Amino acid sequence: MPQIITRRAGRRGPRRFTPRDLAVLGVLLGIPVLLEIGLIWGPTVASIGLSFTSWDGVGSIHWVGTRNYHDLFTNYPPFWRAARNNLLWLGFLGLVATPFGLLLAVMLDKNIRFSRFYQSTLYMPVVLSLAVVGFIAQLVFSRDQGALNAVLANTDNPTDWLGDPSLNIWAILLAAAWRHTGYVMILFLAGLKSVDPALKEAAAIDGASEVQAFFRVVLPTLRPVNVIVAVITVIEALRAFDIVYAVNHGRNGLELLSVLVTDNIIGEASRIGFGSAIAVVLLTISLGFIVTYLVQEMREEKKS
Repeated sequence: MPQIITRRAGRRGPRRFTPRDLAVLGVLLGIPVLLEIGLIWGPTVASIGLSFTSWDGVGSIHWVGTRNYHDLFTNYPPFWRAARNNLLWLGFLGLVATPFGLLLAVMLDKNIRFSRFYQSTLYMPVVLSLAVVGFIAQLVFSRDQGALNAVLANTDNPTDWLGDPSLNIWAILLAAAWRHTGYVMILFLAGLKSVDPALKEAAAIDGASEVQAFFRVVLPTLRPVNVIVAVITVIEALRAFDIVYAVNHGRNGLELLSVLVTDNIIGEASRIGFGSAIAVVLLTISLGFIVTYLVQEMREEKKS
């Protein structure tokens, strides 16, 4: 018996990996890392390098320094329209769609009647691609055969929701928010389900109203979900492409930075260096928003 106990006690030490274990770990970890480098970080670094060159994708590459960035900021008017639309996209999703998704999550968390049906209905747009959402937007906002003009009875003098540059961006933002709201709702609903009911009861005992309990007790506990939602909102706003490209190829008031990247890189007169400069600007804006927000959240967690 003592010998058996000694042997079992000796087995409790750190396990040594066999060559086979190391090979399996290398394959399981190495393949994802190589794919990450090859498909994401490799093209990212290449785009940064190409942004300082002039290249049409066929001939030789010529180093031009910062000329692409100078031309982008001074001699390329579509850039500023696209930057404005991207910021408008971010503001609309962050200040309208996200709070509305939170409101829907709070209402569904109260276990109202047919809550499962409402969850499925509101989440259904999320399973659709943005390209499909763009085609649906065409069916709704089309000038001649659109559902919205038919409902408003604007058959004699129909409103050109998608052709008017002062209106089409808002119509497309509504379609994008329709999809984004369902995504945000599910994330917040999952967070609300994990909140300890005792916290709400304690707040009610202290005399807090339902609204006060939510903003002072429930919402602070949703900080991890808030971080995820904020990052997703920024990414969705800055990577938007499919929906505007499906409507009018991102032109006539629907210019976005992602569309400008595609227009300059793909085509007969491709300017890969110039398009890469736009992509680097988009990358910088994305990282600026995300890193700043994450640093602030980490500081708040350290203070608490």
